[in-house]
Order: sequence, then structure tokens, then C-alpha cells
Amino acid sequence: MKWAVGIIVVLLLLGLILGGSACGSYNSLTTKRNEVTNAFSNVDTQLQRRADLIPNLVNTVKGYAKHEEKIFTDIADARARLLGAKTIGEKSEANEQVTGALGRLLAISENYPNLKADQQFLKLQDELAGTENRIQVARRDYNTVVLAYNNMHDRFPTVIFANMLGFERAEEFKASESSRQVPNVDFGK
Repeated sequence: MKWAVGIIVVLLLLGLILGGSACGSYNSLTTKRNEVTNAFSNVDTQLQRRADLIPNLVNTVKGYAKHEEKIFTDIADARARLLGAKTIGEKSEANEQVTGALGRLLAISENYPNLKADQQFLKLQDELAGTENRIQVARRDYNTVVLAYNNMHDRFPTVIFANMLGFERAEEFKASESSRQVPNVDFGK
């Protein structure tokens, strides 16, 4: 009889320990997942800010560079893709497309001295540079939070509870392979 009571007590203690560990893991993972969501919304806010600046920049350049229609189309397409992106991967790819198109747009300004001196253009260029810095900081902060979440997710015994409770690894905001290549800018027409 003493053995049966002892076994029941040990099983209850083991159940309490496992249950407490599961609750702690669940609460920690939920907190970290919410931090990932919040950090991504900060990235998204900065991407939206950049997307909002683009039409003003394009309209300023259009006044000087009327025959550069392809770049304006490319920027409009890239902006639409960025605004329509839903997943982190889609936003990352669209972000790279916008960055490339904006780089080509700003390179065009080299061919138009009056544009380079236009105060509206200079102001927009400065705002865009500031926004690019904010995007970089937000991406770095997001990836730091993702790393912390994924580290917690993958540690034993949390990984067991994470898989049982439906927690998935978070995706980092990565640069595309094309962003690692140096762009070719040719001003000779």
C-alpha cells in the first residue's frame, strides 16, 4: 500500500513539474513570438514610409527627366509589389526590387544638373536616406528578436512543447542574392 501511494505521489510531482515546464515554455514562447510580430510591424512601418515617399520623388524627377519612362514604370511596379507583399519573404524580395529601382532613379539625377539642385528633390533624397537608415535599424532589431525567439524555440525541452503547441520558427528578414552584387551604373548614353 505504501508503494502505491509513493508511486502516485511521484507521478503527481512529475506531472506538476512537466505541467509547470510546459506552461513556462508556452508563456515564454508566446512573449517572444509577440516580440517578433511587433518588431516586424516596425520594419513594415518603415517600408510603408519609404513607399509613401516614392511617388513624390518620382514626380519631382519626372519634371526634369520626361524621357526616362522605363524607370518610372519599374518603380511603380516595385512599389506595388512591396505594398502587396504579405509574408516576410515577399516583403524582403519586394524591398530589394524597390531598392534597385530607387538606385537607378537616383543615378538618373546625375544626368540632370537642374534636378540635382532642386530643393524639393534634395529634401526628398534626404528623407529617403533617413528612411533607408530606419529600415536598416528596424531590420536589424527584427532579426535580433527572431534570433532570440528561434533560440528559445529550439532549446530542449522547450522544442518539444513548441512543436506540440504549434509554435513555428520565425523567418529572418534576409537580403536577396541580387543585393550582394555591385550594380552597374553607366552614364554614357
